[in-house]
Amino acid sequence: MPQSVVGPEIERLIQLLSRLPGLGPRSARRAALHLMKKKDLLLEPLARAAAEAAASVSVCSVCGNLDTRDPCSVCSDPLRDASVLVVVEDVGDLWALERAMATRGRYHVLGGTLSPLDGIGPDQLNLSSLMHRAQDGEIKEIILAVNATVEGQTTAHYVTDMLAGTDVRITRLAHGVPVGGELDYLDDGTLAAAMKSRTPF
Repeated sequence: MPQSVVGPEIERLIQLLSRLPGLGPRSARRAALHLMKKKDLLLEPLARAAAEAAASVSVCSVCGNLDTRDPCSVCSDPLRDASVLVVVEDVGDLWALERAMATRGRYHVLGGTLSPLDGIGPDQLNLSSLMHRAQDGEIKEIILAVNATVEGQTTAHYVTDMLAGTDVRITRLAHGVPVGGELDYLDDGTLAAAMKSRTPF
């Protein structure tokens, strides 16, 4: 077995970096080497920022967002439309919608999708608090902003069935041709969804 040319501290850094999404062992080694070369400019500020985030960031008790305050800045914003609740799979989806300035409503993070093969059932998701929020009388519309995957659509159907007894209007994101998309380059499923969800012009 070849002897490692890096010390245990660097090896640990590489192992931790390789756990990040999109970074395999080789990419993690390159990232670690770059961080070590730019120790003053990158590694030390990154370590401080990570420590500060670990100490101050928590999960919002209302919606499941990550923030330095609880309730989070979205839930605390009085200018938000409290009658609209956007249900997302993960915090990354919430951030994406906020970047796009797609809604002025509030959010609810499920924390994943139903996936029996992975052992993720309704009890593992943030569903009971969603039901509680839907029944408080303030919410008039719930927008299911889940991914167009099998798991995402299964979760959307489950949530729709779960909320069937409430007076809340359930809607979902439109599926179809993306802005700037060319029909020839789209997959069959996207084209079929676009045709089915066509709108007046």
